[in-house]
Amino acid sequence: MSTQKTVQQEFGTVEESKALRLDGEKAEQIVEALNTDLADSFVLYHQLRKHHWNVEGAEFRDLHIFLGEAAENVEAAADEIAERAQAIGGTPVASMSNLQAHATIEAEDEDVYDIRTSLTNDMDLYGDVIESLRDHIELAGNLGDHATAEILREILVQTEEDAHHIEHYLEDDTLVYDGAMK
Repeated sequence: MSTQKTVQQEFGTVEESKALRLDGEKAEQIVEALNTDLADSFVLYHQLRKHHWNVEGAEFRDLHIFLGEAAENVEAAADEIAERAQAIGGTPVASMSNLQAHATIEAEDEDVYDIRTSLTNDMDLYGDVIESLRDHIELAGNLGDHATAEILREILVQTEEDAHHIEHYLEDDTLVYDGAMK
């Protein structure tokens, strides 16, 4: 393994993209927003994976599959976000310390909770991510970066869909008998 280090671009810098013709100051604002979305995506991803690994109970199979797919959706979104940040001249946030510093949401702790509590915690994160995506769609549009706004819109649609599914899982109606007659 080579010990030589050649930094091609320092994190936090934004280089001009001649092909995209996006003003440097505007690109910096958008890259900062994208790095926030990227960091938040990884927080949500890891929490969904945690719940995917730990789900138990009568509805295990459906929830296990759903949570795995939801995590994959977030992972795909993170990839799109990182690639867009790079395309407009930025450096996507990647190190654990920078991911933590850029994230505006916080995952639950390491303990394992019942699935209703876990899904409620997921809904809280989804809500924050959805609000942030909406803000960043508006920011990108206002700055004239309609391609980034469109990419984030597509991510928002999938994010809202997954949040909506969790909302359905959290409904009171269930086939699982809890021992109490209603």
